[in-house]
Amino acid sequence: MTVKPITQAELESYLWGAATLLRGYIDAGDYKQFIFPLLFWKRLCDVYDEERTISVNELGEDFPEYHRFSLPWGAHWEDVRVFTSNVGIEIQKAMRAIEERNPSLDGIFGDAPWTNKDRLSDATLINLIEHFSTQTLSRERVNEDLLGQAYEYLIKKFADDSGHTAAEFYTNRTVVHLMTALLEPREGESVYDPTCGSGGMLLSAAEKLKRRGQDTRTLKMYGQEINLMTSAIARMNLFMHGFEDFKIVRGDTLANPYFRQGSRLQQFEVILANPPYSINSWNRAAFESDPYGRNLYGTPPQGRADYAFIQHIIASQKPETGRSAILLPHGILFRDHEKELRRAMIESDVVECIVGLGKNLFYNSSMKACILICRSHKPTERQGKILFIDAENDVTHERSFSYLEPFHTSRILSAYHQFANVDGYASVVQIEEILQNNGDLHIPLYVDSNNSSTKTSTKSLEQIIEDWNQSRTSLRQSMNQLFAALKDIGNE
Repeated sequence: MTVKPITQAELESYLWGAATLLRGYIDAGDYKQFIFPLLFWKRLCDVYDEERTISVNELGEDFPEYHRFSLPWGAHWEDVRVFTSNVGIEIQKAMRAIEERNPSLDGIFGDAPWTNKDRLSDATLINLIEHFSTQTLSRERVNEDLLGQAYEYLIKKFADDSGHTAAEFYTNRTVVHLMTALLEPREGESVYDPTCGSGGMLLSAAEKLKRRGQDTRTLKMYGQEINLMTSAIARMNLFMHGFEDFKIVRGDTLANPYFRQGSRLQQFEVILANPPYSINSWNRAAFESDPYGRNLYGTPPQGRADYAFIQHIIASQKPETGRSAILLPHGILFRDHEKELRRAMIESDVVECIVGLGKNLFYNSSMKACILICRSHKPTERQGKILFIDAENDVTHERSFSYLEPFHTSRILSAYHQFANVDGYASVVQIEEILQNNGDLHIPLYVDSNNSSTKTSTKSLEQIIEDWNQSRTSLRQSMNQLFAALKDIGNE
């Protein structure tokens, strides 16, 4: 008998219904650490049962069964479903047993506090299990494309409910798809995201190939993510989409880059990244004498690690075919205290294009964003030049959310591929001219828009604020030194 597939709407309602059972018990930002592992476990068990049925029907019970993943005794969903007390302990035992039996799943269920009854009682966990039990998540009912789309829906919903922490695991997908289209990943290439969040950029690269009818299995995907639960979500995300040839690890990319070849960084063809913005809790002293040679242009200031990530990414590009698209705050283009770093990067001629984006495209942040596109070896006709695209108005705003529509993306891609001056929108600038401007990459310096007076005003205000912040810090330091000197004099 043919099983009726579940619809997208039914699947999304089912998944979000599980999350609503947690309301009032835990913070919205913590939903993901419970819901994603349960979803993944339920899918494993339902597919395992489906594989067993297929094997028995085709070969009989006397032949070994084929299973993508092995389920040890007592770790099946139905094994745990019978428990009415200490349910969290039983869930945790089952998940750890599955991880131990399947090396590729080691750590994939994360570190949720299943045994903490103060957070989730037995009754709440039973309600969750029973809710998930209302649907069968076999491949016949829920194919990988459908499940993958629903998983992305859930990631987006959790981001909406998570407030300021959303950016840690979610990047605006319309921007991600633009970045992927700019780099054009091809069959057989390696794709790397050094701060991979929930894996959306890696999946976007694979989906780009799929839309072109190419073999996504030839794509080699790599990612590193500092947060344990988020790295687990990324792995589950790729598995849910049907991918197996990938490597996602937990770790601090700046302090301990995982992907290395001996004493050097491993290098990749395609790098997509949305690093955390301007972090100050990083080991600047270690980066100053980085053993992997990532301080190509110098050491960034303690309070802003953006250029540490930029340099890590450029050092991770393959010498001939390496290219990257990095989503960054606008300030990296003109901040004075990174001027020398920026000049050295420009002089190295790796910057191919800068796309200025509008406000609110960083998740849950109103700041403006830009995409920095770098190539290890630019085409001859683009060497010694940088293309500036002012796409600040190519954005649609809806309440607190903003996104790029297909015609916005098409316009940006057209300007990038033409690599030519477009009045009021794009400008090709010689590196010598940029260096004469002290390495300032602020887009209004090079692209004259129809609203140039407003643009100039915006630029001046932003730079005044940046300069004021820097002056305020310097003044405070000087005053502290003055007071200390006066105190010493008074003690003499």
